[in-house]
Amino acid sequence: IRQIRDLSSDNYIELIDLLSVASSKFGIRASSVFNGTGGLIDDISLIRDDDVLYVSEGDSSNDPLGDPGSPDKFQTHTDWLTLNVGGRCFTTTRSTLVSKEPDSMLAHMFRDKDVWGNKQDCQGAYLIDRSPDYFEPILNYLRHGQLIINDGINPLGVLEEARFFGIEQLAEQLETLIKSSQPVDDHSPLTRKEFVRFLLATPTKSELRCQGLNFSGADLSRLDLRYINFKMANLRAANLTHANLSGANLERADLSSACLDGANLQGVKMLCSNAEGASLRGCNFEDPAGIKANLEGANLKGVDMEGSQMTGINLRVATLKNAKLKNCNLRGATLAGTDLENCDLSGCDLQEANLRGSNVKGAIFEEMLTPLHMSQSVR
Repeated sequence: IRQIRDLSSDNYIELIDLLSVASSKFGIRASSVFNGTGGLIDDISLIRDDDVLYVSEGDSSNDPLGDPGSPDKFQTHTDWLTLNVGGRCFTTTRSTLVSKEPDSMLAHMFRDKDVWGNKQDCQGAYLIDRSPDYFEPILNYLRHGQLIINDGINPLGVLEEARFFGIEQLAEQLETLIKSSQPVDDHSPLTRKEFVRFLLATPTKSELRCQGLNFSGADLSRLDLRYINFKMANLRAANLTHANLSGANLERADLSSACLDGANLQGVKMLCSNAEGASLRGCNFEDPAGIKANLEGANLKGVDMEGSQMTGINLRVATLKNAKLKNCNLRGATLAGTDLENCDLSGCDLQEANLRGSNVKGAIFEEMLTPLHMSQSVR
């Protein structure tokens, strides 16, 4: 290989003229011209001013930059080779496999000849035991840098091939493509209009299952919601004022910042529910049939339950820190192990209520309707 500098300053009409001049100038039989990165020049218009050109006197199919004396940065191979991928043959150049993704497995396999000891079939094609359908988009990406997947080809299969061959940039593009093509999960809250349709379509004796549904911020005020399963539902900031939730299952539901003022909560199940910051003023938890409301383990921090009827309610190990329970009827209520720190219980009826093991630090017990006996609070 010999360098030809500033040849483009002369006016050549055809590439063959350039080869002829190079042959006579260097005393060789020039057959091919290459640019500084090893690309074959097959059109005179591709040459620009100040280009550094190389000529080869051998067969144009041979490696033009194979001379050990040439600089390391010009060690790019451009000879043609054939890959037998899963029984289907692909013909490409070594530079295609090496240049675009130099750190990929394909680049390591074909950068240097016979280093990996690649197996070949009887026709001389290199054997690769992978899917040809998924390999084709990868080869085209290495050729022109664009990800194109034909109809009927699963992008997940192409992604696995890209990961296998270590083509990281292509894998990232495929992951983005796959995510964008998947349907978007609709987690938008149900509206009052949508929910009323469900109610009207459900027989009165059938249980309406709303487990895990999103009612965040929904207006469900004054609706008949008896015995509906709201287990683990999202009712954050929902409007449930004067709603009838008698016998409803609100276990582990999120009722934080919700408004339930004046709601009917007879026999409601609110085990481990989160009602932090909710308003439950004037609610009725007292069921004439004797079914007690169960709020065991519920988070009721900062709730306002002033004036609520809660005879026999189960608030065992619930958290009522900083809650307002003024003038509530808590007769016979279970408050064992309940956190009542800084809770306002002034004016409450706590006759026969069980407060054993509860935390009453800072709690207010003013204007009690009945005296609180030590037996109710001592283990």
